[in-house]
Amino acid sequence: MTHPLAVASILVEMHMDHQSLMAAMLHDVIEDTGITKTAIKSQFGNTVADLVDGVSKLNKITFSSRAEAQAENFQKMAMAMAKDLRVILVKLADRLHNMRTLEVLTPDKRRRIARETLDIYAPIANRLGMNSVRIEFEDLGFAALYPMRSRRIEAAVRQVRGNRKEIVSQIQTSLEACLDRENLPGRTIGREKHLYSIYEKMRIKRKSFSDIMDVYAFRLIVDSVDTCYRVLGAVHNLYKPVPGRFKDYIAIPKANGYQSLHTTLFSMHGVPIEIQIRTEEMEAMANNGIASHWLYKSSDDLPTNAHLRAREWVSGLLEMQKHAGNSLEFIEHVKIDLFPDEIYVFTPKGSILELPAGSTAVDFAYAVHTDVGNACVACRISRRLAPLSEPLQSGQTVEVITAPGTQPNPAWLSFVKTGKARSNIRHYLKNQKHSESVALGRRLLNKALASFGSQLDEVQQRNIKAVLLQTNLQSMDELLEDIGLGNRMSYMIAQRLTANTARVQQEADRTRRETDSLAIRGSEGMVMHFAKCCHPIPGDPIVGHISSGRGMVIHTDDCNNIADVRDNQEKCLEVSWDPKVEGEFSVELRVELENQRGIIATLATTITGAEANIEKISTVERDARFSIVNLSINVKTRVHLASVMKRVRALLAVSSVSRVKSRKVRKAIKNPIGALSHK
Repeated sequence: MTHPLAVASILVEMHMDHQSLMAAMLHDVIEDTGITKTAIKSQFGNTVADLVDGVSKLNKITFSSRAEAQAENFQKMAMAMAKDLRVILVKLADRLHNMRTLEVLTPDKRRRIARETLDIYAPIANRLGMNSVRIEFEDLGFAALYPMRSRRIEAAVRQVRGNRKEIVSQIQTSLEACLDRENLPGRTIGREKHLYSIYEKMRIKRKSFSDIMDVYAFRLIVDSVDTCYRVLGAVHNLYKPVPGRFKDYIAIPKANGYQSLHTTLFSMHGVPIEIQIRTEEMEAMANNGIASHWLYKSSDDLPTNAHLRAREWVSGLLEMQKHAGNSLEFIEHVKIDLFPDEIYVFTPKGSILELPAGSTAVDFAYAVHTDVGNACVACRISRRLAPLSEPLQSGQTVEVITAPGTQPNPAWLSFVKTGKARSNIRHYLKNQKHSESVALGRRLLNKALASFGSQLDEVQQRNIKAVLLQTNLQSMDELLEDIGLGNRMSYMIAQRLTANTARVQQEADRTRRETDSLAIRGSEGMVMHFAKCCHPIPGDPIVGHISSGRGMVIHTDDCNNIADVRDNQEKCLEVSWDPKVEGEFSVELRVELENQRGIIATLATTITGAEANIEKISTVERDARFSIVNLSINVKTRVHLASVMKRVRALLAVSSVSRVKSRKVRKAIKNPIGALSHK
């Protein structure tokens, strides 16, 4: 009984409504007893039953790991939050009491719960503007996770506090006298840094304890927004401000609704002081966040800004949950989204967007709209063309350039910061791979069916149902996707689909099957790969190797790596280049040349002049006079390659140029002494 009553008491301090208090007292009932949600609904009503269910863990399901269980529980809670934001407040109160009573648990459990609190619940409290709850979470979590570090910092703070009483008192007196002189009503309070924030600054900013504690912090609380700016002018007149350290969160509030003016000053004796100036309402908002919606509930019951921002955040969570592949991926996106540092950038029309620190133009594009992100091709940052991967800075104006028919690039995942961008890119790429593998699977199956004198459109429906039953798949698309990814052999599936047709055609059509080859267009996407061992290019005789999970890998006909399976009809497929093949293909060259000043630059200029792009280049000294240059270049066809090689051969310093088609040749000259790398 103690725990539910304690949770309800915490919510009483937040001035929560009666339904939240009922849910707090009942929040463990579904999880720990045999009483169902229906029973709670009949006695206490729908709202209370939904709140209790939203906070309850999924303890009836078996999970493969604790991480998956935590992720699934959080996902369930996010869904409940979308219906009623009070779910998260009950959960935060529940977690706060758990943290206050951690000492009764084993060290392992203490550390696990503390880590989860610091990773998820403290940032959520921060996101909802509940500063007092966040500080308590962080200090209790820090003490449980790193008890010795916590004790050492606490002792050091206690010692410093005694030594600096006189300076704090002098500065506070001068600030109060300044407000009196200017007839500005307000109160001044000294602000102490909490232990976890001291530890984080020492760890992340690599500052010593004395550097952090040398800064004195004060909060000036006044009656109106107008007075805030008057007080700012007065304190800037009293002490010199530190350039670049002023932030106006009143004009541009933080995402959690936090509003205040921040400035840093050089006070008496050159001691730096941090000042926060805000109204009484902003002070309540900073400490209670979304809970202040219930604390200051007006008669018309309109939602506050904090409430609206919280709802916006939760709807963003739901969008990420919809696009995430599983609960673990979802929680990864949420952790990214809870990253506390933020920047403020402008759209070309002057609207303000808030993004995590380190965000790029791609994050900005997805923040504007998912379709803008998917079609993004370039950007202008403060009117200059810039790479999509360039980190944005506060105050910049960002313009995204889109083009119809474009699609997200997998490389974007290496630099995007927001959970929304990451989840949307992954979702798009998964769908793209699915559609490409279905299309390839259809082509492969139709080719295999041709050997039995049939086509997919002609196969009887009962045969399709029988094959789906045998393979435990739900739809034809799933079967085609499996074939396209190389997980199932098209020839075997074709054999089953035509099981009731006359098999006498089989041998007669075998010849036709071998002559009819699959045309490679170069635009098949992520389910078609070109082998790195032999680098096939249009014009080369080729063969398709079905690789499980990857789809089809194209090799040259004489590649050593598929010699063992070359005649296996289930593993290898006759393919040929489509006359309209498109794209650029990687090929490797070995150039032997005489050592001369600037020869590498001349070689590179010659290759790019032949409209070929250099991917990699490395040189090896063969002897004092000659060097060997290994190149990886992109060409369109064998004719294009011949043109490049002809131009390279025409250079006076070049003694020979040849195409490398086997791994063995490369290994013979790999990593010799004195190898140089040129990008």
